[in-house]
Amino acid sequence: MSAPASGAGVEGFIERLDRAPTGTGPLDGLTFGLKDLYDVAGRTAGCGNPDWRRTHAAADGDCSVLARLLAAGACLTGITHTDELAYSLNGENVHYGTPVNPAGPGRIPGGSSSGSASVTAAGLVDFAIGSDTGGSVRIPATYCGLYGIRTTFGTIALDRCMALAPSFDTCGWFARDTATLARVGAVLLDQPVALARPKRLVMDPALFAMCDVATAETLSAMIDGLDTPVEQVDIGFDPELFKEAFRILQAREIWDVHGAWVTEVKPHFGPGVVDRFRMAAGIRDAEVAAMQPVRDRVRETLDRVLADDTVLLLPTAPGPAPVVNWDAELLDAFRYRVIALTCLAGHAGLPQISVPAGMVDGAPVGLSLMGARGTDAALLGTIQALGI
Repeated sequence: MSAPASGAGVEGFIERLDRAPTGTGPLDGLTFGLKDLYDVAGRTAGCGNPDWRRTHAAADGDCSVLARLLAAGACLTGITHTDELAYSLNGENVHYGTPVNPAGPGRIPGGSSSGSASVTAAGLVDFAIGSDTGGSVRIPATYCGLYGIRTTFGTIALDRCMALAPSFDTCGWFARDTATLARVGAVLLDQPVALARPKRLVMDPALFAMCDVATAETLSAMIDGLDTPVEQVDIGFDPELFKEAFRILQAREIWDVHGAWVTEVKPHFGPGVVDRFRMAAGIRDAEVAAMQPVRDRVRETLDRVLADDTVLLLPTAPGPAPVVNWDAELLDAFRYRVIALTCLAGHAGLPQISVPAGMVDGAPVGLSLMGARGTDAALLGTIQALGI
């Protein structure tokens, strides 16, 4: 086992680690990377922070996600970078550096599954596993010009994987093409993926209003090019309220999970991450009680809108990836719009796939498709049927 990589501008692997397939199947011949949150027998998951790795023991077994992929014929080739304890959407790590964004040189790769997106976009693997709590697969996918899926909450077991916010955490993965994305899905979802067109495609213009002008125009052109009618709907989008509910509810869960460790170990966190943990420590019960009905409202609304084989189209992010070391105030304002969009699936526990939609200012942007809970395989078939 090699030593961890470090330094700015690093490749997406924090550690090269080869594990041969344990069986044969639909993933024969494919290579993959695994985010540094998932357990590999004999290795300590670093979770993006040296103090975490120092204070935790090596895993005594593989996580089930890894075991299933190896049994299906895939070969693990390395462990990929993550933001510290996965509590960021940027991909910048003060300890280990920022993985390159092969599709947008000089721009952040997006986090927290930054390394998995980086190695996939660079062609170092055929696919890579990430996790998505608040956008941590969808955002790196759009920034790096990839296909990326966040699965329905609870559909894929996250045993032997570091928890962040347990009622939001999901497994996800990246690929450069729809066929590979679907092959992995058939294994991890344990169901076949077939070409399928939904009965309805819908969009809410309020979601696209979160985008910069050039991104909105690029996404609109892609939607106009679909050979399926798209209806307009109103989901009652309230970006400030929905984002605030996500911030509070996620932060409370994160502190419930990690607060005792943070208090005892006093780990060194980088900028942004340290501020979020301080914020999480101060969340009050009254705030949680006030925001839970907001989450319930989002879930109920989306369940209604997506009923009867309906798919919602929405921007994955409001624009292309910010540049590395961007102005902090500008980055915070952009992050606000990102979370306002990504929190929808998080609140409702729904599957969402980001697909490449074109280039803006020389960098990729993505369009997302969101389906009803449990329609992950159908969504994978939909993007193939639509040819996007």
